[in-house]
Amino acid sequence: MTGFGRSQAQYSAKKVTIEIRALNSKQFDLNMRLHSFYKEKEFDLRSILSKQLERGKIDFAIYVEESNEATNVSINKSLAIAYYNELKSLAKEIAEPHINYLDLLVQMPDVLKAERIILSTDEWEFIQKLLAESIANFKKFRNDEGQNLENDLLLRVNNIDALLESIAAFDIGRLEKMREKLKGSIETIIDPKKVDQNRFEQELIYYLEKLDITEEKVRLKTHCNYFIDTLKEDAPGRKLGFISQEIGREINTIGSKANYVEIQKNVVLMKDELEKIKEQLNNIL
Repeated sequence: MTGFGRSQAQYSAKKVTIEIRALNSKQFDLNMRLHSFYKEKEFDLRSILSKQLERGKIDFAIYVEESNEATNVSINKSLAIAYYNELKSLAKEIAEPHINYLDLLVQMPDVLKAERIILSTDEWEFIQKLLAESIANFKKFRNDEGQNLENDLLLRVNNIDALLESIAAFDIGRLEKMREKLKGSIETIIDPKKVDQNRFEQELIYYLEKLDITEEKVRLKTHCNYFIDTLKEDAPGRKLGFISQEIGREINTIGSKANYVEIQKNVVLMKDELEKIKEQLNNIL
C-alpha cells in the first residue's frame, strides 16, 4: 500500500505540483493540503482519490507557485484614506509629527485584500488531468513494489513447500519406528507373556493414529498452492491473510503431532518463513 506519485505542469502564470504519498493502513485515511485556489473542489478530489487508491494512509497536496503578474492584491483606497485622516488627527492631538503613515496604513485591517479567484472550467480540467498523471505514477510505484513483494512471498511459500517435502521424507517409516520403540519400552516393564497381544495392538494403533500427520501434510500442500493462485488476483491482501492463518494452523498441528526431532526442526523453519509472509502481507491491498 505504500506509494508515491508526483506531477507538475504550468497553467497560465501558475506552476502547479500535485503529490500523493501513502503508507500502510487498514482503512482509507486521507489527509489533504490544498492551495486556496482549489479548496472548493475538496469533495470532488476526495471522491476521485478514494475510488482510485482504495486503501492506505494517504497524504495528498497541491502546491502552487505564482509569478509576479499572477498576484491579485488590491488596495482599498477609500478605507486607507479614512485611516489616514484618523491617524493624522490623532497624531496632531498627541503632538507626534514624525509618523510614517504608509507603514501603518498597510497594516490596518482590510486595507490590503486579495481578490477572490473563481476556478474556471478550463483550470479544473487541467487539475483533473494533472491529478490523473499523479495517480498513474503512484500506481506504477505501487505495482513495482507489488512485484517485489510477490517475488518475496513466492520464495517464502515455496520454502515452506520444500520443507514440507523434507517432512514427508522423514515421515516415511516414522510410525513403524515409533511402534517398535513403544513396544520395546513396554516389554522392559511388563513381561511380554502377560500382555494381551490383541489388546496391545489395538491400543498401539489408536495411539499411532493420533500421531499420524498425513491429513495435515495434504491440507498444508493445498493451502500453499491456493496461496500462490491467490497472489495472481486483484487486491488479494485480506484473502492471503486468511490463507496464511490456515497455513499456520497446519504447521502447528504437524509440530504438535510429529514427536520426531527432524520434523520438529523443519516445523521451526516453516514458522519462520510464515512470520516473514505475515509481515509482508501488511504491505498488500
